[in-house]
Amino acid sequence: MLIGGLSAGALAGCGPTQPPPLSSEAVYTNNYFVPGVGYYHAPFRAWYALPYNHFDPQTQRYFYGGQWSATACQSITNISAPAPGIVQQAEAQRTDVVRGGFGSTSGSFWVYS
Repeated sequence: MLIGGLSAGALAGCGPTQPPPLSSEAVYTNNYFVPGVGYYHAPFRAWYALPYNHFDPQTQRYFYGGQWSATACQSITNISAPAPGIVQQAEAQRTDVVRGGFGSTSGSFWVYS
């Protein structure tokens, strides 16, 4: 009985690790990437699909804060905390979080004795 309990406990820790949740209390640097959400733009306190100051060689423009510009953004802000509403949206879009649901083989178990 003890061996079964030990092996079950050991296997429970072998699953995928969950990344930490996003928080409006935490600070993130420019281009902090979250799968399914995008890149964090610290001066604008939000995530966007393209990296901060991404340059498009075809249009000769830079992307930052959800807009395109002829010049790169010159901001001294390279770390900030996102707004609470932004965190909720980003958390819902994440693709790196394992969410429970039907069809899962992991969960609780019991030993018949």
